[in-house]
Amino acid sequence: MASYSTAQVARKIAVDKKTLLRWLYAGKLAEPKIIKTPGATIRVWAEADLRRAVRYKEQNYCKGRGRKKAV
Repeated sequence: MASYSTAQVARKIAVDKKTLLRWLYAGKLAEPKIIKTPGATIRVWAEADLRRAVRYKEQNYCKGRGRKKAV
């Protein structure tokens, strides 16, 4: 089972890491597994988390200004 960092997931779905973190902080995307260490919080993304991020991006994100796609 593969695991990814937040930066790797952002690269794979072609968004900036800050955008991905913004989605997490806003509650728009479910948090992956979190490992807390002294001085750092590490998110470990599983394949299912990656697929969920891809699905969210396809449904809600339009490159450029971040607006939703017109219906």
